Order: sequence, then C-alpha cells, then structure tokens
Amino acid sequence: MAGIRVHMLTGDHPSTASAIAKEVGIIPKNLGSLSAEEAASLVKTAAEFDGMTDEEIDAMPSLPLVIARCAPETKTRMIAALHRRNRYCAMTGDGVNDAPSLRAADVGIAMGMGGSDVAKTASDIVLTDDNFASIVNAIEEGRRMFENIQKFILHLLTSNVGEVVLLVVGLAFQDRTNTSVFPLSPLQILWINMLTSSFPAFGLGREKASAAVMHRPPHDTKKGVFTWQIIVDMLVYGLIMGSTTLLTFVIIVYGVGNGQRDLGVDCNRHGGDVCNVVFRARAAVFAELTWQILISAWEFKHLRNSMFNLDPLRDRSSEDRALMSRSLPFFRDVWENQFLFWAVVIGFVSVFPAVYIPGLNTKVFKQRGIGWEWGLSFGGLIVFVLGIEAWKATKRYTGWFADGEDYGHGSSSQGHGQVGHELGLRQGFFSFARTFTRTTTEKSIDVDSAMKKSLEGGARLREHV
Repeated sequence: MAGIRVHMLTGDHPSTASAIAKEVGIIPKNLGSLSAEEAASLVKTAAEFDGMTDEEIDAMPSLPLVIARCAPETKTRMIAALHRRNRYCAMTGDGVNDAPSLRAADVGIAMGMGGSDVAKTASDIVLTDDNFASIVNAIEEGRRMFENIQKFILHLLTSNVGEVVLLVVGLAFQDRTNTSVFPLSPLQILWINMLTSSFPAFGLGREKASAAVMHRPPHDTKKGVFTWQIIVDMLVYGLIMGSTTLLTFVIIVYGVGNGQRDLGVDCNRHGGDVCNVVFRARAAVFAELTWQILISAWEFKHLRNSMFNLDPLRDRSSEDRALMSRSLPFFRDVWENQFLFWAVVIGFVSVFPAVYIPGLNTKVFKQRGIGWEWGLSFGGLIVFVLGIEAWKATKRYTGWFADGEDYGHGSSSQGHGQVGHELGLRQGFFSFARTFTRTTTEKSIDVDSAMKKSLEGGARLREHV
C-alpha cells in the first residue's frame, strides 16, 4: 500500500523460500488468479536468473519476487535490473558477500547485531535491532519529515505572498503630499514575520505522521519539495490573504472614512490626530493578517483535507468516542500538536496588547485602539478560512494535484521506460499494511476488515497444513 515492493533473495531451497514468502506476503497465496507467465516469473533460482540476458530480464512482465540459491552476483544483477526499470532500490544484508550489492543499491541497509563489519562499512544505514520492521519506521519517518517541510514552506511563503500583495498595492494610497501610506508599518511587518509566522511554522515541523502516510506511493524525487500543488496553493492562499486585508484597509479609509483626506500627512513616521483613521486601519489590518497567518497553520496540517476533519482515517478509540460525539474532530486534531496549538493561541491573544498598550501602539507600531473595526478583522478571517476550504474542496472534487495519492491501488507500479506490466503491489498473502511506530496507531476501517480476512485466511492455511 505504501508503493514499495519487497523482493527476497536467499540462499534457501526454492520450496523453503516460497513457503516463507507466502507466509509473510511477498508472493500471493493463490497463484491461480495470475497468468502462467506471471506465476512462473515470481520464483526463480539463481541459476535460472543468472542464465538470462539483460534483454530477457527486461522483457519479463515482472521481476522475480523470490530468487533462491542466490549468489552474490545475482543480487547485483537484480539491483541493476531494478535500476533499468527506474526503480529506487534499498538492499538489506549482513554478510561479507552482501557488500557489493549493498554498495550498488541506492540505500544499503546492514544488520547491526548479526552483520559483519564489511557489510556495515558498505551500507548507508545500520539496523541496531536487526528488525526488518525498523525499515518501515524509517520510511514513515522520512515521509513525515518531507511532508512537514512542505507544510513549513507553504506556511511561510503564503504569508509572504499575502504581505507582498498588501504592501505593493498599498503603494497606491497617497496622502496630500503624494507620499505613499503603508497599510502596515515596518515594525508591524517585522513583528508578523519574526514572531507571528515563526512559531506556528516550527509547530508544523513537529507534526506527527498522518494515518495515510503509508497508504500512498512514494513522492517523485525529481519534483522535490516545490511541487505544483505547493506552488499553486501558495499563490491562491496568498492572494486571498492579501485581498482580504487590503479590502479591510480600503473600507476603513475610503468606505467609512473620507479617502485621501483621512490618509493624513506623513503617517509612516509621525502620528497625531491627522493620522487617526490610518492608525485605526493599520490596527485592523494588523490583527486580521496576524490571525490569518495563525489559523492557516491549522489549515496546512493537511494540504487537501478540511481543517474540520484533517485525518478521516484516524482510528476513533472507545475512549475518544464520547468526546467525538459531543464535538467536531477539529478540536482533537488541533490539540494533538500542542506546540502548534499554544503557538496559535498565544499569537492570537497577543494582538490585543499590541493594539491597546499606550505608547507601544502609537509610537512603535503606528496604530491605535479600535472598536467597530474588529468586525472587519473577524470577517476577513472568516472569508479567508472559507476561501481555503473552498480551494481544498475543489482539489478533492476535481482531483487536481492528486498524482501519487491513490492510496495503495498499485497504479504507481508503472514506471517510465518499463517493458510490459508489473503485478499490483497488493498481491501478497496479507492485503493490509501496518506501521510499527509508537506515535502512529491509526488505521482505516478498510485496513481492519482486510486484517480480519487475512487472519481468517491464515487460520485456514494452518489447518490445511
């Protein structure tokens, strides 16, 4: 389901290797659903595989999932064959004869307890517990870090796009001396960038892995962090942020106020009664922009799911069902990352002293206390959240930017330049995937039912044996 296929290369007898491979889910229990060619390609001996030319290997519909009586050269040939199919290959080994294949693989993984020093030296990763499940943990952690980096970058760049839209368009607001009046003062911008944005972004870096992180194919390393989804999201959310804050400033100065006359004189550096309207407009924009940046951190916990149901695959334990029946999943989801939760709450509350403390507001931030303008700040925040939710719903409905998010249906098994076709990734004895980290205990209902069926099948197999 994670888009990863496991191949077994062993020195055991073919019958022994096949029995173990069926038990752990590497090859299907029932080969009757496969064609004769596919079934014959699943298990081979090293003599059969090494006797084939590279062209014959590349013409196979699927590379062997089990190779018995394996020699060191067989492992390196398998890695080369995987590379010709544009696969990213990780190799595990413990002996001296595994060193060449550990070095040839993209990631070499040696056993720390039973492995030889030569294997450890040739590898990139050493499993200190000699547990194959630790590889699953490493993959899950790597995916979590990659997604958190994307969320971190999206949060920071979205706020920057919003500020650019607000400040660049704001240059058109000129007072009676033809001097541009900034919708935000320089210290307000500095406060937002250094304090408001930083801590929520750090909180996004501490996000746990989602329940679906191991239910989707690997990301495309060629695209890197800046995928098209990240770029488009950054522009869409930044434009909404900049437009709503800009509209707040326009309503206060030009809608309720008297336009250019209320822009005062040199309100970027000095204050006074002549700058009263500008200072009040800045306070409203400052509060609105701050809150939008803070709330966006909760929105960016997932790039596609709604903020009010961030993790649909989460397992609702019996202890949580009473709470979930009385409230929305939103409260559970935002409280899960407590660093991010308090960063948002404290940042939200800090707006009020910055607006009302005498001296700090007028002399430092070039703003002053407001009244009815709070309605515009809250209204702009609501419009911003609705805009994000609408864009996420559009992506879910249309399937935009959903490449690689088919959650384990095996479509990622098609590689560029590949000859023929590959078997689906969920052909094995077990049709479910599990992660072994202590932090991720969530699984979908489909996984539970598949596990039940697999256990029943295992019972029947043992009874038959």
